[in-house]
Parts: sequence; C-alpha cells; structure tokens
Amino acid sequence: MTTAPNSEPRWLTSEEQRIWLAYLNATMLLEDHLDRQLQRDAGMPHVYYGLLVRLSEAPRRRLRMTELAMVAKITRSRLSHAIARLEKNGWVRREDCPSDKRGQFAVLTDAGYEVLSRTAPGHVAAVRQALFDRLTPEQQKSLGEIMQIVAEGLEPKDAGADLPWLR
Repeated sequence: MTTAPNSEPRWLTSEEQRIWLAYLNATMLLEDHLDRQLQRDAGMPHVYYGLLVRLSEAPRRRLRMTELAMVAKITRSRLSHAIARLEKNGWVRREDCPSDKRGQFAVLTDAGYEVLSRTAPGHVAAVRQALFDRLTPEQQKSLGEIMQIVAEGLEPKDAGADLPWLR
C-alpha cells in the first residue's frame, strides 16, 4: 500500500513495531540456524537444499528452470548461479528442453538425491527443534494460517506483478 504524496504515513503502533521486530529477529535467526546446520552437514546453504527438495518432489526429479525459480521464490539469475554450483557438486544437471530451444530443465542426479536423503533427517530435526517444538499445536496452526495470508498477499496473480522469478 502506498500513500498519497501529501498524506501522512500510517506509522506502526508500538505493538505493531514490537511484532515486526520480533518477526524480523526470528526469521533472520531461523534462516541462520538452518544455513549453519546445512553447511555443517552437507556443505550447502539452505536455499540450495530447498532446490534439491523441490527437484526430488517433481516427476522424474526434474523441473523447468522457470518453474523451479517460481516454486523456490528466487530470481532467475540467483537460480542459475545456484544450479551451476549444484552441477559442480554433481548433484544436479541441466537438460535442454526438446520443445523449446531456449528452455532448460534442472534434473536431480542420483548423487544429489543421495546427499538430500542423508541430510534430510538432520535438517528436519533442526526445523523441529527451532520452530515446531517451541509452539503449541494451536500456535502452529495460527502461524501456518498467518503465513499463508501473507504469502497470498505478496504473490498477486496479475500479469504485471513484480515477482522474483519474473526478474
């Protein structure tokens, strides 16, 4: 929401500011916690792990690069860089799209699937310890509902939307 040029901004109340700062602190600390766990256990950042997970869940462990950027919520250039690093490790390979000369698929290799399988138990334990074990079932449900509302509001369906995977 933008404000008109001569109108006063809607500043956060002290309670909203408290909530906002708590959210920022928690999300930054959680991302750092998960990054450190994955670097220690698999030598990869959290975003790379997420790409491997998305590929492992896809039919034939492959997705078009544009679709992978969309589900990962990252820019195409960040995805390209990440896939290059994952290729270097032998965990992913690219394949040309036979129906579209400009398109490419990212494919999870057997080695990538193996590292993902080996890393998943420690990662899920880190997620559970850092987040779910700290919340009651009711708080977990509320958090899920809140995050869904926020995500839906930030992912408009109109053609001109400024979304990471379209950049």
